[in-house]
Amino acid sequence: MEPDHPDPDRTRDFGEQLLGMLTGGMLSMLIGIGHRTGLFEAAARGPATSVELAERAGLHERYVREWLGAMVTGGIMEYDPADGRHRLPAAHAALLTGATSRNIGPVANSLRTLGTVLPQVERCFAEGGGVPIAEFAAVSVGGLGETWRHVYDEHLVDGFLGRVPGLHDRLRAGARVLDLGCGTGHAVNVMAREFPDSTFDGLDIATAAIDDAEAERAAMALPNAAFAVGDAAELAPDRPYDVITAFDAVHDQAAPEVVLRRIRDALAPGGVFVMIDTNFATRLEDNIANPYAPLSYGISLLFCVPTSIATGGSALGAVWGQELAREMLTDAGFTDVRVLDTPRPQNCMYVCRTEAS
Repeated sequence: MEPDHPDPDRTRDFGEQLLGMLTGGMLSMLIGIGHRTGLFEAAARGPATSVELAERAGLHERYVREWLGAMVTGGIMEYDPADGRHRLPAAHAALLTGATSRNIGPVANSLRTLGTVLPQVERCFAEGGGVPIAEFAAVSVGGLGETWRHVYDEHLVDGFLGRVPGLHDRLRAGARVLDLGCGTGHAVNVMAREFPDSTFDGLDIATAAIDDAEAERAAMALPNAAFAVGDAAELAPDRPYDVITAFDAVHDQAAPEVVLRRIRDALAPGGVFVMIDTNFATRLEDNIANPYAPLSYGISLLFCVPTSIATGGSALGAVWGQELAREMLTDAGFTDVRVLDTPRPQNCMYVCRTEAS
């Protein structure tokens, strides 16, 4: 029981914690600006005054100067008052520049998208209901899945698929593969390029995403990839699949328990389902020490839950956790479920196999 009068030391400590949170929120917005305007890329070319950096990036100096003030006092960039130049350390540039999954810029863009739709989500607290995914797509900057595109380029073949025993050999020999909730299809296209003797289908409910997927497939000239618009809960292929994948997609389904059963039924004997999802526990108390938990709960609240509810879904959320995931996979009919680590600590990989005939 808390005393009537708060502990002043604890109040002061919490005030410092809140200041850190507010500062981090502001810096996240400014990191997004730096990413979108090319300021970080320009700064990575070498030390510069505000005038020099503005000229490099083709921007107005007065805005660049104030942005630099936040970058320096926020510990993101360094400043030498002797010559008035600002420097982006190489160790920091590694996480703020380049088309890599380590670049935090696309994440800042996603947070901006979530912030834009914040009033609609806030209304749901009082009125219920959800927010259609189209409202997020309409205001997204660079796409909500930009980071995952880089993850696929860097880790999909070896970091994810390569960790599943026997899967590379199976794909090289020729297998029938489905990626469920494929979005803009980059994972399918990467797999199709790497394993030309296998065929790959991508399925997603978003027509615009499938249009983008098909455009990329055509540009990459991949005859062994194909895409279709469809609801995963209605999956009923004419022929079974040898392999089905789902990348960070199952927890966003309107009826995930139905989707998992459909996946199980769509696999051939001896087939494998590879599900990459968030790496958390189901119980809140088991996530308290997880440094990725606050961000994931927040993204779940502002995106996963309202978009699911908008479709009449169960709002499973991003932090459904390994215990519940295992239970649902078992209920769907999988008797062989293994959980593997991935190159990303915030994700784990469920490998589920069906019995051979």
